[in-house]
Amino acid sequence: MVEHTTDLDAVFRSLADPTRRDILRRVMHKELSVTEVAQAYERQMSLAAVAKHVQVLEHAGLIHKRRAGKQQFIAPSPPALKSASKYLEGYRKLWEEKLDRLDAFLKNSK
Repeated sequence: MVEHTTDLDAVFRSLADPTRRDILRRVMHKELSVTEVAQAYERQMSLAAVAKHVQVLEHAGLIHKRRAGKQQFIAPSPPALKSASKYLEGYRKLWEEKLDRLDAFLKNSK
C-alpha cells in the first residue's frame, strides 16, 4: 500500500529546494520581513522570486505570514516540521535496527 499524505508531499517538495531550506533556516530564530529575507539574495534573484519561494513555504505550512502595514513578516510554523520529523523518525528507527543487526553479525563472524 502506498502511503500518500498531501501535507507531507508539500512539505518535502518545499524542502527539496536549497533556497527554501535556507529561507526557513533564516527565519527559524527570528521573524523577518520578506524584504529582509530578499536582501540576502539580492545578487542571485529578485524580490519577486524570493516572494514565490516564501509562497511555496507558506503553502506547505512551513511558515506563516503576518502583515504590519506594507510589510509582510514570516516566521516558522512548527507543526509541519513536526509531522515531517515524525514521518522520518520511523525510518530512522528502522535503519538503526538494521545497522545494529549488521554490526552484531559482523562482530560474531570474526
